[in-house]
Amino acid sequence: MAANILVGEDQFSCSVCLEILKNPVAIPCGHSYCMVCIKNCWDQTDHTGVYSCPQCRNTFTPRPDLCRNTVLAEVVEKLKKTGFNPLPAQSYARPGDVPCDFCTGRKFKAVKSCLTCLASYCETHVKPHSEVTPLKRHRLVNAIGNLEQKLCAEHQRLCEVFCRTDQIFICWLCADKEHKSHDTVSAETERTGKQKQLRETQTEIQQRIQERLKEVEELKQAVVSLKRSTCIEIKESEKIFTELIRSIEKIHTEVIQLIGAHEKAAVNQAEGLMKKLEQEIAELRRRNAELKQLSETEDHIHFLQNFQSHCAHEAGELPSITVNTDISFGAVRKAVSELKDHIEDFCKGGLVKINKTVNETAVYTLGSRSSDRCLKVNEVAVYGLQAPNPRNRAEFLKYSCQPTLDPNTAHRNLCLSEGNRKVTRRGETQRCPDNPERFDSRSQVLCREGLFGTRYYWEIECSGRGADIGVAYKGISRKGVDRSCILGLSDKSWSLSCSDSNYTAWHNNNQTAITAPHSPRIGVYLDFNAGILSFYGVSDTMTLLHRFQTTFTEPLYPGVFVYPKSTATVCQLN
Repeated sequence: MAANILVGEDQFSCSVCLEILKNPVAIPCGHSYCMVCIKNCWDQTDHTGVYSCPQCRNTFTPRPDLCRNTVLAEVVEKLKKTGFNPLPAQSYARPGDVPCDFCTGRKFKAVKSCLTCLASYCETHVKPHSEVTPLKRHRLVNAIGNLEQKLCAEHQRLCEVFCRTDQIFICWLCADKEHKSHDTVSAETERTGKQKQLRETQTEIQQRIQERLKEVEELKQAVVSLKRSTCIEIKESEKIFTELIRSIEKIHTEVIQLIGAHEKAAVNQAEGLMKKLEQEIAELRRRNAELKQLSETEDHIHFLQNFQSHCAHEAGELPSITVNTDISFGAVRKAVSELKDHIEDFCKGGLVKINKTVNETAVYTLGSRSSDRCLKVNEVAVYGLQAPNPRNRAEFLKYSCQPTLDPNTAHRNLCLSEGNRKVTRRGETQRCPDNPERFDSRSQVLCREGLFGTRYYWEIECSGRGADIGVAYKGISRKGVDRSCILGLSDKSWSLSCSDSNYTAWHNNNQTAITAPHSPRIGVYLDFNAGILSFYGVSDTMTLLHRFQTTFTEPLYPGVFVYPKSTATVCQLN
């Protein structure tokens, strides 16, 4: 009876989805399928024009029409009403599953393997091992495949012993004979030792996973920061290049106006001279007519009386004129061409420097891993994607930059020199145009360059009474006597006050007194992405004076507040 039921179940199951037939159809070879299943199979072979049966592989051309098998559908529905419940699809052995060794015909998936019988059983055929007393003593494990490979080729017994000497699995007979003098243990004992090593490896892998997940998150944040910084830089660059284009257009206009003005002046001069020449020509013609009349007179006395007055040389005549017949502005054109070449060469050099700077702006860096176990990429050990902080001046200099002071921001009592690297505070006020960027009440100056997205290092040397050295957002106050204009006295700036006797760190009008030996040269280290701003006393060694830890949200501009009778210089580090 059970065999008949199994046959019946096979007949009413679709060999594609392995479930009871739904909307069954019969194809020309006689096999039945769910309409959706066979349709999907044939849709995938439409490009070949040849259609086959998934079971018997018979082929059909053209594609057969699919019609619902009404009789079979009714039988299936009646069986369902009588309690017909075929085994679920997952009970059949699929590719990769261990099949039951005792099933005939279509095999079900094995759930247990017997190491005594060396066979695998489905849920139905494994039941005797739990019901028959002799079989209860057999060793059952979860279904495993290729049991024959676990047999000793010589004795056809299960390999339950591990030979540590030869690093192979053997049976107990082999252990008593060929491997008698070897170091042998049961497979279970060897497994116990290896299991501990496996757990250690798993722990290490899990730790590595957590480290990598953290690094992935940091990378995501770095990418977000990069995109934000890129947008800011593009806007700032567009603004700078717009100003540059305007400057070039202004020079262009001035050159055109200069040539035009010269042309107008030269034409006016030439026309004035032509008028004088025409007047002189008229006068000479008049005199020539008088002389001709005098020469033709027959009255000797009249001739002699008027000769002296007509022949005398008259002063006031124009000097001789040499006319330039080859008028050209070639020299002007040459000067303009030289200016163009100079600008192009300068821009090319600047582009190389910009390209180098852009390429040095990295989302991540590769460093060495402190652990002995490490991954290697091109012989560089990877421990994380953030390079370690510099430890000595040579490492700081890897991030050196050369900020230049912006004269448009300098207070009127500050004098810039040495290519806008040096600033000196004087008693007298200089005349200079006012603009929105200039500090009008504080003896302060910012640099042109906005710093963001990577690491920077620069040094400033002070002389005299001292200076406040720091950085600020572009939105720092510039006008009025409000203290927020001063570096460090608002939430838009950070600074280190450096006098000849002490240091004080400032941010948002909060101060931190610092006790350290005086150093005339201060090193400033900025890690924009990490939110680190550090000040160092630079001598034979680097002495950390103060470190700010925060989050920077926009480009930072280096700046200096200069004390009376003092000088600050941005040092050349290259």
